[in-house]
Amino acid sequence: MKNIFLLSTLTLLLLWFTGCKKNNPGGPLPSVTDPVISATDFAKNFGNPVSRDFIVQVIDIANNPISGAAVKIGTVTAQTNANGVAVVKNAGVYELFAYLTAQKAGFIDGSRALVPSMGANTIKIMMLPNNVTAIVNSGVSSNVSLPNGTKVTFDGNFKTEAGAVYNGAVSVIVNALEASDAYLFNKMPGMLYAQNAGGDVRLLETYGMLNVELRGSAGQKLQIANKALIEMNITAAQLSAAPASIPLWHFDEVLGYWKEEGIASKVGNKYVGQVAHFSWWNFDVPLTPAVHLQVKLVDATNHPLANVKTMLFRNGGAYASYAAYTEVNGTITGAVPQNEALILKVYDVCGNLIHTQSVGPFTASINILPDVVLNLPTVQYSTLTGVLKKCNNTDVTNGYLAIKQGPQTYFVLVNNGTFNFQMVMCGINSITVLGEDLENNQNTGTLSYSLTSPTTNIGNISACSSSAESITYTVDGGAVKTISTNIVASVTAGSFAISASTSGQLNGLDINGNSITPGTYSTASGFQINGNGLSNNINPVFNTFNISYNLTNVGAVGQYIDVNFSGTYNEIVMTEMGQGYHLSHTISGTAHVIRDN
Repeated sequence: MKNIFLLSTLTLLLLWFTGCKKNNPGGPLPSVTDPVISATDFAKNFGNPVSRDFIVQVIDIANNPISGAAVKIGTVTAQTNANGVAVVKNAGVYELFAYLTAQKAGFIDGSRALVPSMGANTIKIMMLPNNVTAIVNSGVSSNVSLPNGTKVTFDGNFKTEAGAVYNGAVSVIVNALEASDAYLFNKMPGMLYAQNAGGDVRLLETYGMLNVELRGSAGQKLQIANKALIEMNITAAQLSAAPASIPLWHFDEVLGYWKEEGIASKVGNKYVGQVAHFSWWNFDVPLTPAVHLQVKLVDATNHPLANVKTMLFRNGGAYASYAAYTEVNGTITGAVPQNEALILKVYDVCGNLIHTQSVGPFTASINILPDVVLNLPTVQYSTLTGVLKKCNNTDVTNGYLAIKQGPQTYFVLVNNGTFNFQMVMCGINSITVLGEDLENNQNTGTLSYSLTSPTTNIGNISACSSSAESITYTVDGGAVKTISTNIVASVTAGSFAISASTSGQLNGLDINGNSITPGTYSTASGFQINGNGLSNNINPVFNTFNISYNLTNVGAVGQYIDVNFSGTYNEIVMTEMGQGYHLSHTISGTAHVIRDN
């Protein structure tokens, strides 16, 4: 069965690349719970419900891993570890569409959509910070601008999510992604896959996109009551080809794809349009229907090449495709516009262009190119082999490898301990390898090796180091606080208790729940949170907690307890006259802690 990962490009726009795997050829599909997607006519494009595996890495805009992010695929939720990685197996998705989200306090929700393969699907999500751009007030016309020319103009009318009129200060969070952004497809939500106004599927060519979030004085989410004006610069490379008007598309955060709604006009070097609500908005040209293309990269001896950066260009396009990396079997497949001549380019890990060829145009629904042979010197290839062992010296049955070569990090699922795949070398021949035993929450630590041709055998590597634990949270949208030491977690008679403190008990938190069954709970159902970490005051007093909890995992002793929490609470502040008043707070965070007993 072929894997069809929609490839993404800025001007093509191809949807995401991935490899073609045959881990279960001809066999029955695993059992699966139907994924969470509304039953609409558009959903008929997604195929049947299936079960798939995912390796998800969540990073910030500086490429640092984000630990404790909640990754959700279908009905399955997992937490990212200290390396920002979460592995989700047997997630309920569709044959031709999977939608996953990532949430973490201090960041805008991230997401990705893809056509999943039958093997492990490797995804990277770069989360944007939810830093306040500006504060405006209700009842007053105002605008908020970014240095790159993005501008949002408000008429001063705002409402709560429930539709009630809101009066007061409004915190505005604006993020904009230009079409030239090198990390566009890591940062943007979903993929460039859309439903047009007629209900049909379209691939999109983007001229830029922006996200706006509004918060009230108590941290609650707001919306505009009428319409707002959005403006975004057109990049210099796209300006001459930019149409006089362009459809607007908003991202449906529940369904995971873009929907056509409205139109923007070209005014000078900007697109300007009106919107009636805020989420992500995209200035995009819809492209022709898609056909499927499969490409396989091999060396001169017909060995498949893994983790090779491959890009597609549209003839005359302003931008290249987003870098896609071949899977272990050397294959990438995806959807491309019909009747388009394309240019295929291949790069080594050092960024050197090592192959170029023209491909297409394609008219058939499925197009398989002859193998693309990279005639490089033999010394430029190395086959990485070895065995990932548990601490008891048995093979890891549920784990992964993180392999860093130069600026790139690759992830490979390990199911039976053994790994064997070929990589392209260049001037950067040093690598680091980290193996993770997910069953026992232990890892190898970071190991360093030098690639040698034709084979680099790293032998047996043992995962005997405990993975890190932490509690991260933010109060009132402020700086993210992290507790990674002095954490005690226990389970007693169907309840759990987590106690964490820092030096002098500052920023300490206690989290307690009267159930160890994964699910969503609240303070009303017996879950509690307390501690000095909720206040800047000494010996604070609190009341009126309204916090929801998502308990995702309660492992055995030595394994993890994972819980997300968010909501509001009041702090009782005493005056010098002995009178108290309530100070309202918001809080959100995650706990990823090792159970002690």
